[in-house]
Amino acid sequence: MAEDAVKAGDAGDLPEVTREVAAWTAGFTNADVTPSARLWTIHALLDWAGVTVAGAREPLSAILTEQYAETEGPCTVIAQGKRARAHDAAMINGSAGHALEYDDVNFRLHGHPTVPVAPVVLALAEQHGYSGEDVIRAFIVGYQVECALGGMAGDEHYNNGFHVTGTMGTFGAAAAAANLMGFDAGQTVNAIGIAATQAAGIKSMFGTMTKPLHAGKAAMNGMIAAQLAAKGFTAGHDSIECQQGFMAVSAPGFAAEHFTAGGNQPYEVENNLFKYHAACYLTHSTIESLNDIRKQHGIGLDDVEKLTIFMPPNNRKVCDIPDPESGLEIKFSIRHLAAMALDGQNTADLDMYTDENANAPRYAEARNRIQIVEKELTRRCAGAVSIDARDGRTFVGEIDVGIPAKDTDAQWEKLEHKARTIMRGVVGEERTTRIIEEVQRLPKARDVGALMEALA
Repeated sequence: MAEDAVKAGDAGDLPEVTREVAAWTAGFTNADVTPSARLWTIHALLDWAGVTVAGAREPLSAILTEQYAETEGPCTVIAQGKRARAHDAAMINGSAGHALEYDDVNFRLHGHPTVPVAPVVLALAEQHGYSGEDVIRAFIVGYQVECALGGMAGDEHYNNGFHVTGTMGTFGAAAAAANLMGFDAGQTVNAIGIAATQAAGIKSMFGTMTKPLHAGKAAMNGMIAAQLAAKGFTAGHDSIECQQGFMAVSAPGFAAEHFTAGGNQPYEVENNLFKYHAACYLTHSTIESLNDIRKQHGIGLDDVEKLTIFMPPNNRKVCDIPDPESGLEIKFSIRHLAAMALDGQNTADLDMYTDENANAPRYAEARNRIQIVEKELTRRCAGAVSIDARDGRTFVGEIDVGIPAKDTDAQWEKLEHKARTIMRGVVGEERTTRIIEEVQRLPKARDVGALMEALA
C-alpha cells in the first residue's frame, strides 16, 4: 500500500503524509470499492453489530447511556431503546462495541479497526440519509487510513503505552466522516488536524472500563473533527508528520510513507482478523494451541505438572496480568486463560468472564504451575506452548491466528454463529435474525433506517 518509507530525521524530504492522506480520502469514490472489499466490510459490520449489541448490557454501557443519551435525538443508541446526538451516539456505541474485548483486530494497525469507524459512518448515515453503499465506501476509507498510519507509527508507539485503537482510530473515524460528508482535500486536511490534537488512549487502562472508552472517544472525536471542519474550523496542514506533530510526539519509530492504496493491492479491510475467543487477541494462538493438545491427547488441567507459554516480550505488557481480580482482567491474563482452556472451558462464552471466575481457587492454583518464557516467535500474534504432564509425557504446540481467512463463506458462517450466540440473549432470536439480514442488505439499501431500527 505504501512505498518510499523515510525515517523521521533522515536526510531528504519527508512525504507530506497529511496532504496525501487527505487527497486520497477526498478522492475515493464508490467506483473504487472492489467486490472483495465490500464483502469484507459486510463481515466486519456484522461482527461489530454482534459485539455491540452484546456489549450494550455491560455496566459501562449503562453508565454512558445514562449520562449522554436522551429519549429523542437523531441517532440510535444500540440495544438501549435510547437516542442521542450523533457524536454522543458514536461514543456510546463505540464503547459498547469494545466492552467485551471481542471485536476484530488488524495487526498493521496494532489495534481494533472497526469499532472506531463503524459507529461514525452509521450515525452520520442515520442522521443525514446516506445510502448503504456510501457507508461501505466511507468505512473502507477510515479503515485504510487508520491502518496505514498505524503501520507508519511502528511498534514503538504501541510498545511505549499508547492504545492504538484510541489514537489511530481517531484518524480513521475522521477520514471516514470526511469521505462520507463529501469533503474536498482542504477540508479533509483540517479534519485530520483536528483529529490529531484529540487522539489519545493509554494501555495502563487495559482491564478497566476506560479501555473501551478509548474506542468510543476515538469515534466521537473523529466525528467532531469532521463536523468542525465542515464549519470552516482550521488546523495545521501537516499535523501528522511535522515537528511536534502527532507522530513526532508519540511515535519515535515513525517512518513516513507516501500514501497510496488500491490498484492491484487489496484494501486493508481484507486483512481483517476476527475473534472467536472473548479475550485479548494476543492470547488466542496460545488458547488454540492448548485446545488442540487437549483434544488430540485427552489431557486436562489436572494432568499438568508445568505449562510453559512462549511469547514475545512486548506481549507481556498487554496480556500477562498475573493474578486477575475481575472478569475484565481475565481477558488480559494469559495464564488464567490457559488454565481455562486446559480445563475445557469455552473461552468464547461471555459468561465465563466473571469476578467469581477470576478469584476461583482452582485457577489461582493452576496459574502457579504456568510460567512465561519470553521468546520472539514467527509473528507477534503467534503462540507456542510446552506441557510437562504428571505422567512424564511432554506435549508441544504452536499456532498463529494472525492470517486472514481465505474461505469467506466459511468465515461468514462462523461470524453469523458468533453473532447469534451473543445477541439473542439481549434482543431475542427474531430481532437477531433481522439484524443479520439488514447487514446483508446494506450494499443495496437506500438508507440505514431499517438496520438502525433493528439495532435499536
